[in-house]
Amino acid sequence: MNKFILRWLINSLAVWAAVSFVPGIHWENDWVSVLALGLILTFVNGIVRPLAKLVGCLPIILTLGLFTLVINAFLFWLTGWIGTAFGVGFTVDGFWPAFLGGLVVSVVGIIMGIFLRDELRGKRK
Repeated sequence: MNKFILRWLINSLAVWAAVSFVPGIHWENDWVSVLALGLILTFVNGIVRPLAKLVGCLPIILTLGLFTLVINAFLFWLTGWIGTAFGVGFTVDGFWPAFLGGLVVSVVGIIMGIFLRDELRGKRK
């Protein structure tokens, strides 16, 4: 449960960074919406990401992993679409803002994962 909450907070921080730095991504400037989008992104990454990587296995291999950036863009766009469906004020204007937003979310997730590696894996003895 603690790992889930930590992932949720990391994803919320990543969504906030993407919304703050990428033009073409709009939100209502409400922290509740950022936390809701972080929760949606956590579920999307947990459920849809493995399926997308399985379906996109061949393009991932052929592009030496670069197709994962397209998968990240799709997952970020899907998060925005689900957020809009639930009434969370969040819109992505097109593919390139989604691509850059997915890239920012990935970079922030990697950096935070490095700093919080032990907490995400469990305490080591």
